[in-house]
Amino acid sequence: MTRVAAIDCGTNSVRLLLADIGDGRLTDIERRMEIVRLGQGVDRTGMLAPEALERTFAAMRGYAKLIDAHGAEKVRVVATSATRDARNQAEFVNGVVEIFGVVPEVISGDEEAQLSFVGATRDLVELRPARPYLVVDIGGGSTEFVLGTSSVEAARSIDIGCVRMTERHLRDGDPERRGTDPAAIGPQGAPTPEQVADAVADIDAQLAAVREVVPVDQARTLVGLAGSVTTVAGMALDLPEYDPARIHLSRITAAQVHEVTRRLLRSTHDERAAIGVMHPGRVDVIGAGALILDRIMREYGFGAVVVSEHDILDGIAWSLV
Repeated sequence: MTRVAAIDCGTNSVRLLLADIGDGRLTDIERRMEIVRLGQGVDRTGMLAPEALERTFAAMRGYAKLIDAHGAEKVRVVATSATRDARNQAEFVNGVVEIFGVVPEVISGDEEAQLSFVGATRDLVELRPARPYLVVDIGGGSTEFVLGTSSVEAARSIDIGCVRMTERHLRDGDPERRGTDPAAIGPQGAPTPEQVADAVADIDAQLAAVREVVPVDQARTLVGLAGSVTTVAGMALDLPEYDPARIHLSRITAAQVHEVTRRLLRSTHDERAAIGVMHPGRVDVIGAGALILDRIMREYGFGAVVVSEHDILDGIAWSLV
C-alpha cells in the first residue's frame, strides 16, 4: 500500500483526497472539500484576487495538517482553469510551495480531461454501461469532454463553467453583484430570460466546437462529474440532504435534468439556499452549472447521465502510484 495525498485546486473549490492505493484498489482515508472561489473575477480581470488567494491558502493550510497527521508518502497538487488563465499565477505557485513543500502543477485542459477520465471510469465496471463513454467534468471555469473506453480516445477542454457563466451572463443569481449593481437585479433575484438566452447561446457555440475534436455521437454512455452534476442528481433524487453514497453511480434522466434546471433558473437565491442537498458555496452558481449539463444532454442527444462522485481528484491519486 502507498499512502497518497491528492489536491485539486479548481475555480470554485479546493479538494483533498487522502488514500491508500495497492492491489489495484483505492481506499479513502479522508475526502475534504472547501468552496474558496479562487476564480473570482478571473474571467473579467485575468488576475487571481488577493482575497481569493487567501481563502484558498487558508483551506490548504488545514489540508497540510491532515497530510502530516496521516503520513502521506506522496503529494501532488494540481491547479486547473482559473490558475491557467491568471497572469499572476506565480503568487499562487509560491503560496502552495510554502504550504505543502511541493510545486503545484498548472495542468492543461487536455491533461485535466485525462485525469478526470481515469478517476471517473474505474468504478463503472460493476454497472457495465455501454461504451464508449463521454466523460464530462463541469468545473467552475472550464468543462472537459473525454471520449474513451478503457483509455482516452479524444478530449477537449472548453472555457465554460458554473462560475464563468454566472459572472458572464447570469448576474442575477450572484448575491455579490446585487449589492454593487442594482440594475443587475432581475425578478426576485432570478436571472432574466434574456440572460439565460445569452448563456445558452454561449454554451451551445462552445459545444459545437467540441464536436470538431471529439466525436460525441460515438458515445453510448454520458458520465457526469463534479459538484454541479452531483447537486443536480441529489435534487432529481429528492434527497433531504447530500448523500454521496446515494448519488454515486445514480442514473438521472434527461427529463429530470431539464426539470431541475428550470427550477433552479426560476428560483431566488434564498429558495436555492433552502434546498437540502445544496452546498452554501454553490447557491449562486448552480443555475449555470445545471444549464451547462442541460445543454450538453439536449445538444448531444443523451437520454440519461450516469453520475460519478469520483473524478479528477481520484485520477490525481492514481497518478502517484
